[in-house]
Amino acid sequence: MATTNARGTNAGQVMDATFTPEAHRPAAYAWAITRIGLGFIFLWAFLDKTFGLGFATPAERAWLNGGSPTTGFLKGTGENALGGVFTALAGQGWVDWLFMLGLLGVGTALLLGIGLRIAAVAGGLMMVLMWAAALPLETNPFLDDHLIYAVVLAGLALSGAGATWGLGARWAATDLVRRHPVLR
Repeated sequence: MATTNARGTNAGQVMDATFTPEAHRPAAYAWAITRIGLGFIFLWAFLDKTFGLGFATPAERAWLNGGSPTTGFLKGTGENALGGVFTALAGQGWVDWLFMLGLLGVGTALLLGIGLRIAAVAGGLMMVLMWAAALPLETNPFLDDHLIYAVVLAGLALSGAGATWGLGARWAATDLVRRHPVLR
């Protein structure tokens, strides 16, 4: 059994001299800015596809106007390695609903700083699927922004990024989250 010394470290373990809450505050701010920015990206994609705000989705192709939020991207994957699988999913109602709920849920969770574990898994899965739909990649043999976003989502959840400029600390203190830590 390990013993601890007055500094709270295991006996024989050297404590990093730079490990203080003040030294890690800039990192917490950087993670918070990343969380909020990435949350805005997800939520903006949801809003633009829902209402056709004219950025990536013109008004006539808005989800509220009968457009499919998945058709444009997935139909364009036909020539790719897994294109047949993804092309078959394009425009299906259940795929549209899952995609849009994912964008809304992940974006909202990131902006509020709550439920980051589930948001990281759901958003990471969305990103990996979009990466797979684009294979083979045009500009890099393996890595693209979708995989980087997936890694960043994991980092946000693992770093507790919801506690800085978010509701993560309050959320974690609720009875529900204490009983079900996966909701953190």
